Amino acid sequence: MIPHITTGSGGTKRLIHYLFGPGEHNEHTDQHLVASWNGFAPDPGPQPDPATEAKLAAQIDLPVNALPQGQRPTETNWHCSVRTAPTDRLLTDDEWADIARRVVAAAGIAPDGDTKACRWIAVRHAPDHIHIAATLVRQDGRVARRSYDRKAVQAACRTIEEDYGLRQLNRGDGTAPQRATSPEHFKAERLGRTRPARDELREAVRQAKAAARNEAQFFALLEGTGMKVRSRQAPSGDITGYSVAHPSDTNAAGEPIYYSGSKLSPDLSLPEIRKHLAAQDQSAPVADPWHAAADAARHTLAVLDSDDDAGAQAHLAAFGDLLDTTTFAAPAVSKAELRSAAAAFHRATRSTIRADHQQAAALRRAAKDLIYTATSGQDSTGLAVLLSIAILITRTAMHWHQVRDHQQQQAAAKEALAHLTAAYEQTARPALTALARSVSRPDATRRYETALRQAIPEHADRILADPTWPALTATLAQAEKAGTKPHQALRNAAEQRELTTAQSPAEVLHWRITGTTTKRQLAAKARSTGLIAPAPAAPPAPLPEPIPPTPQRRR
Repeated sequence: MIPHITTGSGGTKRLIHYLFGPGEHNEHTDQHLVASWNGFAPDPGPQPDPATEAKLAAQIDLPVNALPQGQRPTETNWHCSVRTAPTDRLLTDDEWADIARRVVAAAGIAPDGDTKACRWIAVRHAPDHIHIAATLVRQDGRVARRSYDRKAVQAACRTIEEDYGLRQLNRGDGTAPQRATSPEHFKAERLGRTRPARDELREAVRQAKAAARNEAQFFALLEGTGMKVRSRQAPSGDITGYSVAHPSDTNAAGEPIYYSGSKLSPDLSLPEIRKHLAAQDQSAPVADPWHAAADAARHTLAVLDSDDDAGAQAHLAAFGDLLDTTTFAAPAVSKAELRSAAAAFHRATRSTIRADHQQAAALRRAAKDLIYTATSGQDSTGLAVLLSIAILITRTAMHWHQVRDHQQQQAAAKEALAHLTAAYEQTARPALTALARSVSRPDATRRYETALRQAIPEHADRILADPTWPALTATLAQAEKAGTKPHQALRNAAEQRELTTAQSPAEVLHWRITGTTTKRQLAAKARSTGLIAPAPAAPPAPLPEPIPPTPQRRR
């Protein structure tokens, strides 16, 4: 059950006319009152009735109009829509009436038993939601006390969901981005867009932030996505903020509708972006960004398992950046799932815990290196190694949020996990299948089995029965060729993290050994050539794959 609260001034006449009217797209049906402050307020009904609408508005606004002009509050109207989930059963008018009374009581509009409370009505004009319209001046002339009404109404809705057997939404902590409103969804549908402008803008800003190495580049990348960008300057000329607009999202006068970064998401305000950009590792670029990113991501697991909440929160935010930049650098086959994973995990990157962003500087640098030094065809094995670690990080993030009762963040990580798993299957399964075909000789396989039982006897039977065991033998052969003894490779891989909960322990060991072997080979190559890595080219602007604005459909 989702409540959405807005406030305004100037009386309730226009709002009442909208609630009892046909709607912007004739979507309103069977308009009628289900409840009111006194139980017998005039009901205009589904047919146009301007006289009754005016009478109803006058009665609701009476306490406001009774005050002298100079004593009226700036905001006089309160409007709350309450919507059930598509999977919920249809509620009766009596049930909606009870819900409306509980909502206005929680908000401080009309506390239970208060005969001098604000006047209000609840209108139903669709099967799945109601609108509550109220005045903010009580009948005794005082202004309603509604501190933290949004938070209080959200809490009331969680209780209502339980009482009525409705879908239980996760409790929030005030760090979630603002959802697109119903009118924004209707507008997107009318213009032929798959998502509201707010959502597309949020993704564009988030990805520019993840890719940028400095503030100037952030704005250049953002402009490169096709979005309109407007900066706010102080008299000194310093930039103090910014706002963005979708090129096809305009008002009635044809002017772009701008959203500030903070309105898109709390972490996308300019001050937060500057904190993000300041916490970057300035070390030299690496030869293989995929394996370097995987190496940096392994440290995130250790931090999430520690008691350092500030560091863990920073690593979660940097991991969100890594998912965004992986989307750009990955091959086309996995881009869609990775993009969905990044969008879902964005909610899991924020909580009320203050992040120490400097602790995750290395991971953030590795994320940016993927865009500027990696190529999608460079090393599919590197991407598979990274995705295997990303899946483990996401599972760990789910647990981290769960023990801290971050319900929305836990749910977001769970959603991201499904997309990451799909991307992993698209990337890793073909490589594993091909590797399994290069089965080692029978004598070598027996030798690897002996090494396995020697290195990790407690997991040996599970690994030998694992379908990925043939691929693991090929991996052990490659490690042995690179100079690592099989039993040592297996033991080192097993010590990185427990295997008990792994669905496919052989697969886990394969990617761990592959990552270690590749890292050693790259180090040996660097030593032999005397080079660490080639100097990176100038960073591109816009992003390697700019997000195109959704074209408008001709009407």
